Amino acid sequence: MILVLLASFSLMSAFQAQQVKDNSLTKKEKKEGWVLLFDGQSTNGWRGYQNKEAKEWTVYNGELICRKGDFTGRADLITNDEYENFELSVDWKIDPEQNSGIIYMVTEDNKASYESGPEYQLIDDLGYPEKLKDGQFSGANYDMNPPLKHTVKKAGEYNHTVIIVNKGHVEHWLNGEKVVDYQLWTPEWEKNKANSKWKNVKTYGMSKSGHIALQDHGGGVSFKNIKLKKL
Repeated sequence: MILVLLASFSLMSAFQAQQVKDNSLTKKEKKEGWVLLFDGQSTNGWRGYQNKEAKEWTVYNGELICRKGDFTGRADLITNDEYENFELSVDWKIDPEQNSGIIYMVTEDNKASYESGPEYQLIDDLGYPEKLKDGQFSGANYDMNPPLKHTVKKAGEYNHTVIIVNKGHVEHWLNGEKVVDYQLWTPEWEKNKANSKWKNVKTYGMSKSGHIALQDHGGGVSFKNIKLKKL
């Protein structure tokens, strides 16, 4: 009996040792070149788009939260650094009926971040009060490439997103499934752009590097475990 208990205790200890705390990196991830973009305690490494006030963003209980409500000064939150080829890993959850996005390769020459960078859509697929078009569901390259599968969890539950950008080739992953795969600046991409809301936005999708932005679309979205590996 004692041997059985000792064996069980050893297995439990090993299992607990493998558990990774939120907003941290494993030894393997560090060796592979991953870096944390959010430390779970502050907004260090982030700022408002075009250095605007972004008082609606706060950190609480290890989450980076965009709050709903009236704030004097709202803005997307962007990384201080810019990235070209990378793999981005993020956990996020959305409140009921809310909408947000992760925008990448963002420049600050336009009024809005989405006028330069493609947007990985985050939304309450099931409960959003308006009827969604194909290119507006979670995981989509917003208004350009609809998700191949609908794998988002219900509002209030955390989802896991991966965005891979490598020499113009882009992949969107949602909860372990690849939902979007496209190549920038190809005839197919140009055709999709011509049929989208970006058709008259010359700067959309043209930058080969840029900031990563977390969109403020009125609040009600939380993020954690934001990490990136340069490719």
